[in-house]
Formats: sequence, C-alpha cells, structure tokens
Amino acid sequence: MQALEPVTLEGYGVRLEPMTEDHKDELLEAAADGELWKLWYTSVPGPDGPIRVEDYVAAALAGLGNGTMLPWVVRDPADGTLIGTSRYHDVIPAAHRVEIGYTWYRASRQRSHVNTACKLLLFGHAFDTLGCRVVGLRTDNFNFRSQRAIEGLGAKRDGVIRHHAPRPDGTVRDTVMFSVLAQEWPDVRRHLEFRLARHAGGG
Repeated sequence: MQALEPVTLEGYGVRLEPMTEDHKDELLEAAADGELWKLWYTSVPGPDGPIRVEDYVAAALAGLGNGTMLPWVVRDPADGTLIGTSRYHDVIPAAHRVEIGYTWYRASRQRSHVNTACKLLLFGHAFDTLGCRVVGLRTDNFNFRSQRAIEGLGAKRDGVIRHHAPRPDGTVRDTVMFSVLAQEWPDVRRHLEFRLARHAGGG
C-alpha cells in the first residue's frame, strides 16, 4: 500500500480538496445549512456545540501528520460552494486498509449525486492508486440514514461493535461496521456509475 499524500480528486461533479486551516469558516458555513451539529449521533463542528471547528480541523491535520488520516473538503467545482467533508481514517498500512468516514454534507446537497460521486473518487483512489485490499466504513447504530446510504453503495455489513466509542454528548455508541474488498470494487464501481447516470438522467 502506498503512503498517504494530500491530493485533489475531481470528477462526477465534485472536487475533493486537501483540508487546511483555511477551510474552517467554510466548514462552519456548510454545517449551518441544516444545523448539522444538532444531530446527536454525528460529530459535526458547530458554533456553540461540543465540537469546535478549530479542534475538528486540528484533529484532522494531526491525523494527516501521523499517517492515520487523509482529510478532504468537498466542493462544487461549478460554483465554488464548500459542500462538506470526508476523510480516510484508521489507516492500517500493513493490512492495506483504510476507512472512509467523518463524512457530512450541507443539508441542501444531501440526497443528491454528491455522496455517490465522492465515494466513487475515494474508493477509486484507495483501490486503484493506493493499492488497498479493503476499504471500511462505520457509523452510529442510531444513524439509520447513514446505514442505508452505506448499504446503497454496495458495501457489506460486517457487524456491530458494542459500546465502542463516545459520542459528542458523552454517551457511548454501538458502531456498525461495513467494508468493500478489492475484488468487489469492479462491481461496486459499475453500480455507483450506474447510479450517477440515472441521477443525471432524472431517474
């Protein structure tokens, strides 16, 4: 597996740019579209909530520095709007494994082509460039929308880790784990490209 390096990924109507300190204000503005920090089972920075945007970005960049994360912001290349963010995390080079997570999008862009497009770029970079053998995804057991979205990508449900990680409000969540294996990637890619084509055609 190749080492993680910041890189811009673009295609399918989205651009993933390496996250920097300069994105803090735009991230807050994107999170304000729907007041996403109020979803108790997610970890989205807000103006007054338990997750400050300064800490959120600092943690992402610290992960980049120690090789355990590769964070991006998601932008609409047509109008320049920052849509949200996603990253690789829990990177295990010896197992040729990354996970995709810390993903959220402004409310006005949810249920659009954005998530499918981002996952196509992120899966493609992981499998085709970095040489990963597996890409994992995880979500809160109460984030039912996220679970449906992950399953809709074609990922397989691996199981549930009980009492796994603290939420921003101090409670502890069960974590639902999913994955895509390298040998499954060609079919998953075909599925995601078909979804994008249908979306573009209004289907």
